[in-house]
Amino acid sequence: MKVKYIKKSDGISLTKDKIYECLGYEQGFIRVIDDTDEDYLYDPDNFEIIDDETND
Repeated sequence: MKVKYIKKSDGISLTKDKIYECLGYEQGFIRVIDDTDEDYLYDPDNFEIIDDETND
């Protein structure tokens, strides 16, 4: 799934309006590969879903 970060840039980990790969949902959060090329859990309210298709 592809998501776009819609909040203010967050240091080195997230950039406003950038498209990120989302690996899925976990306990109310989404797992996103951020600018550090690592995956972390983030609040889904900070993102807009761009592509709902998974690569499975």
